[in-house]
Amino acid sequence: MVDSLGDSLDRALEGAFTRRIPQSAQAQMKYLVKQLKGTKATAQALGISQRTVERYVSGKLKRPRQDLRGRIEREVKKRWQPQVRAKARKKAASTGGLVVSTRARFGFTAAPGTTDDARIRDITQALPPEYADRLFTAREQGATEQQLQQIAADGLARMYFRANNSRAHGLGVEFTDVEHIEIEL
Repeated sequence: MVDSLGDSLDRALEGAFTRRIPQSAQAQMKYLVKQLKGTKATAQALGISQRTVERYVSGKLKRPRQDLRGRIEREVKKRWQPQVRAKARKKAASTGGLVVSTRARFGFTAAPGTTDDARIRDITQALPPEYADRLFTAREQGATEQQLQQIAADGLARMYFRANNSRAHGLGVEFTDVEHIEIEL
């Protein structure tokens, strides 16, 4: 399975957590019921019945199926430590920036006579804070994976291929066939 840029952004923010998420299914379900203000909303978010949620909260059910366990964990992580998450996002978007490590196919639109054949490259590059801000903002607004990749491609084009716009002016970078992408704050 190929990593998605959106999931990588989420994992980067999760790295800032100061406490572990609740571990048991019962504790996770209680947390979700509290955050979503009721068992009905929790059931809808997880795609299960309200009665099933109540059974996990009461402790009658203890071990969810693997797919349900994944959904519960994902929903908990999405809501866990919002202030810590916001602080990490603000730091990356104002002063820290982020580091993108990727293995993908890069092609170019450049001046005539230069090679523009796409090829697989392994790149690890720090991106400035404005790209972190653009990525996090787009993710919050529900941007598609393709839109997130375009923002990352713009940042990589500027910082890696054009050396912070000090050379290769007008070079357009195409970012496709992503095999791996990881983001660190």
